[in-house]
Amino acid sequence: GRCPVGCLNFVCLNTSEVAIVERFGKYTYTLNEGLGIYVWPFHKIVKTLSLRVQQLDVQVETKTKDDVFVQLVVSVQFNVRREKAPDAYYKLTNSRQQMSSYIYDVIRSTVPTLELDQAFLSKEDIAVEVRDRLQERMNSYGFEIKQALVTDLSPDVKVRASMNQINANRRLRMAAQHRAEADKITLVKQAEAQAESKYLSGVGVANQRKAIVSGFKDSVSEFSEKVTSASAVDVMTLLLTTQYFDMLQRVGSQPTATTVFV
Repeated sequence: GRCPVGCLNFVCLNTSEVAIVERFGKYTYTLNEGLGIYVWPFHKIVKTLSLRVQQLDVQVETKTKDDVFVQLVVSVQFNVRREKAPDAYYKLTNSRQQMSSYIYDVIRSTVPTLELDQAFLSKEDIAVEVRDRLQERMNSYGFEIKQALVTDLSPDVKVRASMNQINANRRLRMAAQHRAEADKITLVKQAEAQAESKYLSGVGVANQRKAIVSGFKDSVSEFSEKVTSASAVDVMTLLLTTQYFDMLQRVGSQPTATTVFV
C-alpha cells in the first residue's frame, strides 16, 4: 500500500532483462532478473532493457572502384552488456541510429576501394571490418557486437544483366570450343579409318594381283608341258583372250552396266 513517507514497490523482471532505477532523476542502481524492490516515490524505474541478442539490418548504397553503384544489406547482431547497462541507456539517445551511422561510414570507406568482382569476393572481409569497427566504437556505450554479415550485395539491374550476358557468352564460347575439339577428334578418327581402309584395300589388290600372276604362271607352265608346239607368247595370248571374253560375259549379264570401248 501507500504511505506518506515511502512505500516498498516490488517488480518482477524476466530472464535477460534489467531495469534502470533513478532517485530524483539521478541513476542509483540496476535491478536484475527476478524480484526487485525499490522505494516509491523516491526511486523510479525509468527503463527496462533487454539483454537478448538483437539484429539490425541496414541497407547502404555506395559505388565501387570501377564506378558501379551497388546496394549492400548489412546485418549486425548485438546485445546490451549487463555490467554496462547504464551506459547503454544514458550515453546514447538512439543506439540503432548510431550503429547505422557507423555502418554507413565503414561501408562507404571500404567498398569504393574495391572493384565489383573484388567486392563480391570480399563480402566476408567487409563484414569483419564492420564488426571490428563497431565493437571498437560501441563498447564504450555498453554494447557488444556479436556478429556482422553482408547478407546481400546487389548491383544495378542493367549491370546484373550485362554480367549475366558476359557469363552466358563465356559458357557459349567454352561449349563451342568443346564442340570443335569433338569435331576435330571425329575428323581425325575418320581420316585414320579411311587411311587404314585404303591400306587394307591396297594390300588386298596386291594379293589379288599376285594370285592372278601366279595363276597365269601355272597355266602357262602346264599348257607348255602338254602342248609342246605352243610358245609362251601363244599361251599368254590365249589366256588374255579367255579373260577378255569372261569380262564381256560379266558386263553383258549386268542390265544397268555401262561400258565404254576405246
